[in-house]
Amino acid sequence: MRNVGLLLLLVLWPSGALAQEQPVVFRGATLYPISGPPIEQGVLVVRQGRIVAVGPEGAVDVPAGAVVHDVTGKVIMPGLVDTHSHIGRVEGGDRSAPLHPAVRTLDAIDVRHSSVHRARAGGITTVNVMSGSGHLLSGQTAYLKLRKGDTVEDLLYCRDPLREVCGGLKMANGTNPQGDPPFPGTRARAAALVRQQFAKALAYRRKVEQAAGDSTKMPERDLDMEALLDVLDGRRVVHFHTHRHDDILTVLRLRREFGFRVVLHHVSEAWKVADEIAAAGVPASIIVLDSPGGKQEASEIRMENGAVLERAGADVAFHTDDLITDSRWFLRSAALGVRAGMSAAKALEALTLAGARMLDLAGRVGSLEPGKDADFILLSGDPLSVYTHVEQTWVEGQKVFDRADPEDRPYAVGGADVFDDGDTFVHDH
Repeated sequence: MRNVGLLLLLVLWPSGALAQEQPVVFRGATLYPISGPPIEQGVLVVRQGRIVAVGPEGAVDVPAGAVVHDVTGKVIMPGLVDTHSHIGRVEGGDRSAPLHPAVRTLDAIDVRHSSVHRARAGGITTVNVMSGSGHLLSGQTAYLKLRKGDTVEDLLYCRDPLREVCGGLKMANGTNPQGDPPFPGTRARAAALVRQQFAKALAYRRKVEQAAGDSTKMPERDLDMEALLDVLDGRRVVHFHTHRHDDILTVLRLRREFGFRVVLHHVSEAWKVADEIAAAGVPASIIVLDSPGGKQEASEIRMENGAVLERAGADVAFHTDDLITDSRWFLRSAALGVRAGMSAAKALEALTLAGARMLDLAGRVGSLEPGKDADFILLSGDPLSVYTHVEQTWVEGQKVFDRADPEDRPYAVGGADVFDDGDTFVHDH
């Protein structure tokens, strides 16, 4: 009877769980750990969704019974971390008010959408999905691990979205959130509305503290205020869309006044105020554009932004703002950064570990180190070459994209006709 029960357990147990019990080894590739120098003829050992060992051939023990993949001539680096994306047909606040702290993007993300598959095809394994920049505050972002899954809960980093912080908070200034009342209309009014909202949150916090746990004295529950207290208490990072140098400095003033943690996003004119950004100890998530056009306030964007921020000593990451940059082309951001003066090491870090730091996830992802999640990508060649393709994407030791698979390949190479589930136009690769 015991043998029958064991057989039944083996039949019903998920195949992925059994597969992860067996170590998987990739040998022969050049490894880019990001946390250290490249390793020629490297060995990567993965088991139960985690990295077990990383090192050169001969210095790493290959476990008995391991599945060994010979990937000689290839490159392996950590899965890419996209700090700013709009995949999954995400939605945020409406036009009833300029500030919507209570809105959660996780309630409006379609994880079965083709854009999620495109991101995997681009080598992205971790992504910060956020709503648009048409509001001063458009809602709470969601940090997703791009595992295979059918629901947003399958992809969320947090286990319980009702009790845990599952992302950051999206804010914006500049021209996008301006408009007719109740929207601010001017930059000065925009900053005033934000200050007023945070002052209200501080007052709400005082009432909670004064209640001292007495439910009869507690203020009425306010979801907007709860979200802002997550920010003020350091549990939630503000991801702030900002372009012009004066708008960037406004964000830094707001941060000084209220003490919240912030990541500057886009910062088209970062090159004008890089020293101020670095002195504030604030990280910057930038986009690299290689074609003209776009909004007027971004007209002075420079491809040298990454290099200038690196020289100033600021922490810098890249993002796609998908579909501004198609997720499938994210890898080339590093090459464009190097072309404009970034060091190769910092450019690759800007695709991986720097972004992980900005999402408070550096303890799990962003580099190839023992104990971290087995999120990595297999490349056909040099990660800084435009001729290099993402051949495979692995998340927690499971392959989630394979360019050689006929079902996966269209997400890497397909054009507009492939994506018919609500995407806007996707260029042919």
